[in-house]
Amino acid sequence: MPEFVASLLAAAAFCLTLLALNALTRVLIQIHLTPSDLGESGFLQIGAALLLAWVAYRRAPVRRTV
Repeated sequence: MPEFVASLLAAAAFCLTLLALNALTRVLIQIHLTPSDLGESGFLQIGAALLLAWVAYRRAPVRRTV
């Protein structure tokens, strides 16, 4: 069960981070603060979302056996 919870938290962290970074990228492109080549769901956004998902997975609760 703890493995399932950790996977669920990691998936949620990935999805929410990717949505937030895509929205931020879209806003920054609209106000001309970033180059238009920086597209949504690009390498930068997916890499950051994967990194945050990995951190969430590693910090999830762990069952300890006695």
